[in-house]
Amino acid sequence: MLPNTGRLAGCTVFITGASRGIGKAIALKAAKDGANIVIAAKTAQPHSKLLGTIYTAAEEIEAVGGKALPCIVDVRDEQQISDAVQKAIKKFGAYTIAKYGMSMYVLGMAEEFKGEIAVNALWPKTAIYTAATEMLGGPGIESHCRKVDIIADAAYSIFQKPKSFTGNFVIDENILKAEGIQNFDIYAVKPGHPLQPDFFLDEYPEAVSKKMESAGAVPEFKEEKPQPQPKPRSGAVEKTFRMVKDSLSDDIVKATQAIYLFELSGEDGGTWFLDLKSRGGNVGYGEPSDQADVVMSMSTDDFVKMFSGKLKPAMAFMSGKLKIKGNMALAIKLEKLMNQMNARL
Repeated sequence: MLPNTGRLAGCTVFITGASRGIGKAIALKAAKDGANIVIAAKTAQPHSKLLGTIYTAAEEIEAVGGKALPCIVDVRDEQQISDAVQKAIKKFGAYTIAKYGMSMYVLGMAEEFKGEIAVNALWPKTAIYTAATEMLGGPGIESHCRKVDIIADAAYSIFQKPKSFTGNFVIDENILKAEGIQNFDIYAVKPGHPLQPDFFLDEYPEAVSKKMESAGAVPEFKEEKPQPQPKPRSGAVEKTFRMVKDSLSDDIVKATQAIYLFELSGEDGGTWFLDLKSRGGNVGYGEPSDQADVVMSMSTDDFVKMFSGKLKPAMAFMSGKLKIKGNMALAIKLEKLMNQMNARL
Protein backbone atom coordinates (compact mmCIF):
# COMPACT_ATOMS: atom_id res chain seq x y z
CA MET A 1 0.00 0.00 0.00
CA LEU A 2 1.15 3.54 -0.74
CA PRO A 3 1.80 5.31 2.59
CA ASN A 4 0.23 8.67 3.38
CA THR A 5 2.63 11.63 3.42
CA GLY A 6 0.39 14.38 4.80
CA ARG A 7 0.93 16.50 1.67
CA LEU A 8 -2.80 16.87 0.99
CA ALA A 9 -3.50 18.57 4.35
CA GLY A 10 -5.64 21.63 3.69
CA CYS A 11 -6.29 20.71 0.04
CA THR A 12 -9.90 20.54 -1.10
CA VAL A 13 -10.88 17.50 -3.16
CA PHE A 14 -14.15 17.52 -5.12
CA ILE A 15 -15.15 13.89 -5.67
CA THR A 16 -18.18 12.72 -7.64
CA GLY A 17 -19.60 9.37 -6.59
CA ALA A 18 -17.91 9.56 -3.19
CA SER A 19 -20.74 7.99 -1.20
CA ARG A 20 -19.39 4.48 -1.85
CA GLY A 21 -16.94 2.36 -3.82
CA ILE A 22 -13.97 3.87 -5.64
CA GLY A 23 -14.99 7.48 -4.97
CA LYS A 24 -15.22 6.91 -1.23
CA ALA A 25 -11.91 5.03 -1.17
CA ILE A 26 -10.17 8.01 -2.80
CA ALA A 27 -11.90 10.34 -0.33
CA LEU A 28 -10.76 8.34 2.70
CA LYS A 29 -7.18 8.15 1.41
CA ALA A 30 -7.02 11.94 1.02
CA ALA A 31 -8.87 12.52 4.29
CA LYS A 32 -6.14 10.71 6.23
CA ASP A 33 -3.84 13.58 5.22
CA GLY A 34 -6.35 16.07 6.61
CA ALA A 35 -7.85 17.08 3.26
CA ASN A 36 -11.22 18.76 2.77
CA ILE A 37 -13.56 16.46 0.85
CA VAL A 38 -16.59 17.56 -1.17
CA ILE A 39 -18.81 14.48 -1.45
CA ALA A 40 -20.77 15.02 -4.66
CA ALA A 41 -23.16 12.11 -5.12
CA LYS A 42 -26.85 11.31 -5.62
CA THR A 43 -27.49 9.04 -2.63
CA ALA A 44 -28.91 11.00 0.27
CA GLN A 45 -31.28 8.29 1.54
CA PRO A 46 -30.28 4.67 2.31
CA HIS A 47 -30.57 2.31 -0.69
CA SER A 48 -32.04 -1.17 -0.29
CA LYS A 49 -29.13 -2.83 -2.14
CA LEU A 50 -26.27 -0.31 -2.11
CA LEU A 51 -24.69 0.68 1.20
CA GLY A 52 -23.73 4.24 1.98
CA THR A 53 -25.03 7.78 1.55
CA ILE A 54 -23.30 11.14 1.27
CA TYR A 55 -23.88 11.57 5.01
CA THR A 56 -22.46 8.22 6.15
CA ALA A 57 -19.45 8.86 3.90
CA ALA A 58 -19.01 12.26 5.56
CA GLU A 59 -18.93 10.60 8.98
CA GLU A 60 -16.23 8.16 7.83
CA ILE A 61 -14.16 10.94 6.29
CA GLU A 62 -14.22 13.05 9.44
CA ALA A 63 -13.45 9.99 11.57
CA VAL A 64 -10.07 9.56 9.84
CA GLY A 65 -9.10 13.23 10.10
CA GLY A 66 -10.64 14.95 7.09
CA LYS A 67 -13.32 17.60 6.74
CA ALA A 68 -16.42 16.76 4.74
CA LEU A 69 -19.06 18.64 2.78
CA PRO A 70 -21.85 16.31 1.57
CA CYS A 71 -23.67 17.64 -1.51
CA ILE A 72 -26.53 16.03 -3.41
CA VAL A 73 -25.28 16.01 -7.02
CA ASP A 74 -26.42 14.28 -10.17
CA VAL A 75 -23.54 14.86 -12.61
CA ARG A 76 -26.07 15.09 -15.46
CA ASP A 77 -27.47 18.25 -13.85
CA GLU A 78 -25.19 21.21 -14.57
CA GLN A 79 -26.94 23.41 -12.01
CA GLN A 80 -26.38 20.87 -9.21
CA ILE A 81 -22.69 20.71 -10.08
CA SER A 82 -22.44 24.51 -10.09
CA ASP A 83 -24.24 24.73 -6.74
CA ALA A 84 -21.91 22.17 -5.18
CA VAL A 85 -18.84 24.05 -6.42
CA GLN A 86 -20.17 27.29 -4.91
CA LYS A 87 -20.82 25.53 -1.60
CA ALA A 88 -17.28 24.16 -1.64
CA ILE A 89 -15.83 27.62 -2.29
CA LYS A 90 -17.94 29.10 0.49
CA LYS A 91 -16.90 26.47 3.04
CA PHE A 92 -13.32 25.68 2.05
CA GLY A 93 -12.29 28.73 0.01
CA ALA A 94 -11.70 26.79 -3.22
CA TYR A 95 -11.12 23.30 -4.47
CA THR A 96 -7.74 22.21 -5.76
CA ILE A 97 -8.35 18.65 -6.96
CA ALA A 98 -11.30 17.06 -8.71
CA LYS A 99 -12.28 13.51 -9.60
CA TYR A 100 -14.87 13.16 -12.38
CA GLY A 101 -15.96 10.38 -14.70
CA MET A 102 -15.19 12.53 -17.76
CA SER A 103 -11.87 11.36 -19.17
CA MET A 104 -13.00 12.23 -22.70
CA TYR A 105 -12.29 15.86 -21.83
CA VAL A 106 -8.82 15.26 -20.39
CA LEU A 107 -6.75 16.33 -23.38
CA GLY A 108 -8.80 19.45 -24.12
CA MET A 109 -9.00 20.59 -20.51
CA ALA A 110 -5.32 19.86 -19.91
CA GLU A 111 -4.43 22.22 -22.73
CA GLU A 112 -7.00 24.86 -21.72
CA PHE A 113 -5.87 25.01 -18.09
CA LYS A 114 -2.17 24.31 -18.70
CA GLY A 115 -0.06 25.82 -15.92
CA GLU A 116 -3.08 26.39 -13.70
CA ILE A 117 -4.88 23.07 -13.18
CA ALA A 118 -3.60 19.58 -13.91
CA VAL A 119 -6.15 17.35 -15.66
CA ASN A 120 -5.58 13.59 -15.80
CA ALA A 121 -7.62 10.41 -16.24
CA LEU A 122 -7.12 7.32 -14.09
CA TRP A 123 -8.14 3.82 -15.19
CA PRO A 124 -7.90 0.49 -13.38
CA LYS A 125 -6.00 -2.27 -15.15
CA THR A 126 -8.38 -4.87 -13.75
CA ALA A 127 -11.97 -4.99 -12.56
CA ILE A 128 -12.44 -3.30 -9.18
CA TYR A 129 -14.78 -4.89 -6.66
CA THR A 130 -17.62 -2.55 -5.68
CA ALA A 131 -21.34 -2.93 -5.09
CA ALA A 132 -21.90 -2.03 -8.74
CA THR A 133 -19.45 -4.72 -9.89
CA GLU A 134 -21.25 -7.31 -7.80
CA MET A 135 -24.61 -6.36 -9.29
CA LEU A 136 -23.22 -6.38 -12.83
CA GLY A 137 -20.97 -9.41 -12.60
CA GLY A 138 -22.93 -11.74 -10.37
CA PRO A 139 -21.75 -14.23 -7.73
CA GLY A 140 -18.07 -15.10 -7.83
CA ILE A 141 -16.93 -11.97 -9.65
CA GLU A 142 -15.13 -10.66 -6.55
CA SER A 143 -12.53 -13.44 -6.86
CA HIS A 144 -11.35 -11.85 -10.08
CA CYS A 145 -11.24 -8.25 -8.88
CA ARG A 146 -8.92 -5.95 -7.02
CA LYS A 147 -9.95 -3.82 -4.03
CA VAL A 148 -10.79 -0.13 -4.34
CA ASP A 149 -7.58 0.56 -2.38
CA ILE A 150 -5.48 0.34 -5.56
CA ILE A 151 -7.43 3.18 -7.19
CA ALA A 152 -7.22 5.24 -3.99
CA ASP A 153 -3.44 4.78 -3.86
CA ALA A 154 -3.05 5.58 -7.57
CA ALA A 155 -5.19 8.73 -7.25
CA TYR A 156 -3.19 9.75 -4.18
CA SER A 157 0.00 9.44 -6.21
CA ILE A 158 -1.43 11.70 -8.93
CA PHE A 159 -2.61 14.26 -6.36
CA GLN A 160 0.97 14.73 -5.16
CA LYS A 161 2.44 15.40 -8.59
CA PRO A 162 3.16 18.93 -9.90
CA LYS A 163 0.84 20.82 -12.25
CA SER A 164 3.13 19.92 -15.12
CA PHE A 165 1.87 16.34 -14.81
CA THR A 166 -1.23 16.85 -16.93
CA GLY A 167 -3.06 15.41 -19.94
CA ASN A 168 -2.21 11.84 -18.96
CA PHE A 169 -4.29 8.66 -19.16
CA VAL A 170 -2.91 6.79 -16.17
CA ILE A 171 -3.25 3.08 -15.42
CA ASP A 172 -3.38 2.36 -11.68
CA GLU A 173 -0.85 -0.47 -11.72
CA ASN A 174 1.63 1.43 -13.88
CA ILE A 175 1.80 4.53 -11.70
CA LEU A 176 2.13 2.45 -8.54
CA LYS A 177 4.98 0.47 -10.08
CA ALA A 178 6.68 3.81 -10.68
CA GLU A 179 6.14 4.56 -6.98
CA GLY A 180 8.00 1.37 -6.10
CA ILE A 181 5.06 -0.92 -5.38
CA GLN A 182 6.00 -4.47 -6.39
CA ASN A 183 3.54 -6.72 -4.57
CA PHE A 184 0.11 -6.27 -6.13
CA ASP A 185 -1.39 -9.30 -4.39
CA ILE A 186 -2.14 -6.97 -1.49
CA TYR A 187 -4.76 -5.33 -3.68
CA ALA A 188 -6.46 -8.56 -4.82
CA VAL A 189 -9.73 -9.52 -3.18
CA LYS A 190 -8.56 -13.14 -3.41
CA PRO A 191 -4.82 -13.31 -4.14
CA GLY A 192 -3.82 -15.94 -6.67
CA HIS A 193 -7.02 -15.88 -8.71
CA PRO A 194 -6.90 -14.69 -12.36
CA LEU A 195 -7.99 -11.06 -12.66
CA GLN A 196 -10.68 -9.78 -15.02
CA PRO A 197 -9.31 -6.98 -17.26
CA ASP A 198 -11.07 -3.66 -16.96
CA PHE A 199 -13.89 -3.27 -19.52
CA PHE A 200 -12.49 -0.08 -21.03
CA LEU A 201 -8.85 -1.01 -21.50
CA ASP A 202 -7.65 -2.13 -24.91
CA GLU A 203 -6.47 -5.54 -23.77
CA TYR A 204 -7.75 -8.65 -25.45
CA PRO A 205 -9.31 -10.77 -22.67
CA GLU A 206 -8.99 -14.18 -24.35
CA ALA A 207 -6.42 -15.67 -21.97
CA VAL A 208 -8.07 -14.30 -18.84
CA SER A 209 -11.50 -15.43 -20.00
CA LYS A 210 -10.27 -18.99 -20.44
CA LYS A 211 -8.74 -18.95 -16.95
CA MET A 212 -11.99 -17.66 -15.46
CA GLU A 213 -14.04 -20.23 -17.34
CA SER A 214 -11.79 -23.00 -16.05
CA ALA A 215 -12.39 -21.66 -12.55
CA GLY A 216 -16.14 -21.73 -13.17
CA ALA A 217 -16.59 -18.04 -12.51
CA VAL A 218 -17.32 -16.25 -15.77
CA PRO A 219 -19.86 -13.63 -14.63
CA GLU A 220 -23.22 -14.23 -16.21
CA PHE A 221 -26.78 -13.07 -15.59
CA LYS A 222 -30.05 -14.89 -15.67
CA GLU A 223 -32.33 -13.07 -18.03
CA GLU A 224 -36.05 -12.93 -18.42
CA LYS A 225 -37.43 -13.56 -21.89
CA PRO A 226 -38.92 -10.39 -23.40
CA GLN A 227 -42.47 -10.50 -24.66
CA PRO A 228 -42.99 -11.14 -28.41
CA GLN A 229 -43.01 -7.93 -30.41
CA PRO A 230 -44.52 -6.90 -33.72
CA LYS A 231 -42.44 -6.77 -36.86
CA PRO A 232 -40.44 -3.53 -36.86
CA ARG A 233 -40.62 -0.85 -39.48
CA SER A 234 -37.70 -0.42 -41.81
CA GLY A 235 -35.35 2.30 -40.70
CA ALA A 236 -31.85 3.13 -39.43
CA VAL A 237 -31.72 0.17 -37.05
CA GLU A 238 -32.74 -2.35 -39.69
CA LYS A 239 -30.26 -0.80 -42.12
CA THR A 240 -27.48 -0.99 -39.54
CA PHE A 241 -28.14 -4.66 -38.83
CA ARG A 242 -28.24 -5.38 -42.55
CA MET A 243 -24.83 -3.74 -42.97
CA VAL A 244 -23.49 -5.64 -39.95
CA LYS A 245 -24.72 -8.91 -41.46
CA ASP A 246 -22.98 -8.13 -44.74
CA SER A 247 -19.69 -7.64 -42.87
CA LEU A 248 -19.81 -10.97 -41.01
CA SER A 249 -17.55 -13.89 -41.81
CA ASP A 250 -16.62 -17.33 -40.49
CA ASP A 251 -13.40 -15.83 -39.11
CA ILE A 252 -15.32 -13.25 -37.06
CA VAL A 253 -17.67 -15.94 -35.72
CA LYS A 254 -14.76 -18.21 -34.85
CA ALA A 255 -12.95 -15.42 -33.01
CA THR A 256 -16.04 -14.27 -31.07
CA GLN A 257 -18.29 -17.25 -30.25
CA ALA A 258 -21.05 -15.26 -28.58
CA ILE A 259 -24.67 -14.25 -28.98
CA TYR A 260 -25.63 -10.63 -28.27
CA LEU A 261 -29.15 -9.43 -27.54
CA PHE A 262 -30.02 -5.76 -28.01
CA GLU A 263 -33.00 -4.25 -26.20
CA LEU A 264 -33.57 -1.01 -28.05
CA SER A 265 -35.96 1.76 -27.09
CA GLY A 266 -37.38 4.36 -29.45
CA GLU A 267 -38.38 4.31 -33.12
CA ASP A 268 -37.65 0.97 -34.83
CA GLY A 269 -36.71 -0.41 -31.41
CA GLY A 270 -37.49 -3.73 -29.84
CA THR A 271 -35.39 -6.84 -29.35
CA TRP A 272 -32.70 -7.63 -31.91
CA PHE A 273 -29.88 -10.17 -31.87
CA LEU A 274 -26.40 -10.68 -33.27
CA ASP A 275 -25.50 -14.38 -33.43
CA LEU A 276 -21.76 -14.89 -33.65
CA LYS A 277 -21.86 -18.58 -32.76
CA SER A 278 -23.70 -20.03 -35.75
CA ARG A 279 -21.74 -20.66 -38.93
CA GLY A 280 -21.31 -17.46 -40.91
CA GLY A 281 -23.09 -15.44 -38.21
CA ASN A 282 -26.59 -14.05 -38.27
CA VAL A 283 -28.64 -11.03 -37.19
CA GLY A 284 -32.35 -10.59 -36.75
CA TYR A 285 -35.34 -9.15 -34.99
CA GLY A 286 -36.65 -10.94 -31.91
CA GLU A 287 -35.09 -13.74 -29.89
CA PRO A 288 -32.04 -15.75 -31.02
CA SER A 289 -32.34 -19.54 -31.22
CA ASP A 290 -29.99 -19.96 -28.24
CA GLN A 291 -29.66 -17.99 -25.00
CA ALA A 292 -27.80 -14.70 -25.31
CA ASP A 293 -24.42 -14.35 -23.62
CA VAL A 294 -24.67 -10.56 -23.37
CA VAL A 295 -27.69 -8.25 -23.20
CA MET A 296 -27.25 -4.60 -24.13
CA SER A 297 -29.95 -1.99 -23.53
CA MET A 298 -29.90 1.44 -25.15
CA SER A 299 -31.85 3.78 -27.43
CA THR A 300 -32.06 3.16 -31.17
CA ASP A 301 -30.30 6.47 -31.86
CA ASP A 302 -27.34 5.56 -29.66
CA PHE A 303 -27.22 2.05 -31.13
CA VAL A 304 -26.86 3.45 -34.66
CA LYS A 305 -24.22 5.92 -33.48
CA MET A 306 -22.30 3.18 -31.72
CA PHE A 307 -22.20 0.84 -34.70
CA SER A 308 -21.30 3.67 -37.06
CA GLY A 309 -18.33 4.71 -34.93
CA LYS A 310 -19.84 8.01 -33.75
CA LEU A 311 -20.27 6.83 -30.15
CA LYS A 312 -17.62 4.81 -28.34
CA PRO A 313 -19.08 1.88 -26.36
CA ALA A 314 -16.92 2.77 -23.36
CA MET A 315 -18.27 6.31 -23.26
CA ALA A 316 -21.83 5.09 -23.82
CA PHE A 317 -21.42 2.74 -20.87
CA MET A 318 -19.87 5.39 -18.61
CA SER A 319 -22.54 7.96 -19.40
CA GLY A 320 -25.38 5.52 -18.72
CA LYS A 321 -26.53 5.40 -22.34
CA LEU A 322 -25.57 1.72 -22.55
CA LYS A 323 -26.46 -0.90 -19.94
CA ILE A 324 -24.86 -4.33 -20.06
CA LYS A 325 -25.81 -7.66 -18.52
CA GLY A 326 -23.97 -10.91 -18.90
CA ASN A 327 -20.45 -12.01 -19.78
CA MET A 328 -18.30 -8.90 -19.62
CA ALA A 329 -15.35 -10.53 -21.39
CA LEU A 330 -17.60 -11.17 -24.41
CA ALA A 331 -18.88 -7.59 -24.20
CA ILE A 332 -15.27 -6.45 -24.59
CA LYS A 333 -14.95 -8.64 -27.67
CA LEU A 334 -17.92 -6.89 -29.26
CA GLU A 335 -16.29 -3.49 -28.84
CA LYS A 336 -13.21 -4.75 -30.65
CA LEU A 337 -15.42 -6.29 -33.31
CA MET A 338 -17.22 -2.98 -33.82
CA ASN A 339 -13.88 -1.27 -34.44
CA GLN A 340 -13.22 -3.78 -37.21
CA MET A 341 -16.72 -3.39 -38.64
CA ASN A 342 -16.54 0.40 -38.66
CA ALA A 343 -13.67 0.15 -41.10
CA ARG A 344 -15.95 -1.80 -43.47
CA LEU A 345 -19.36 -0.18 -42.90
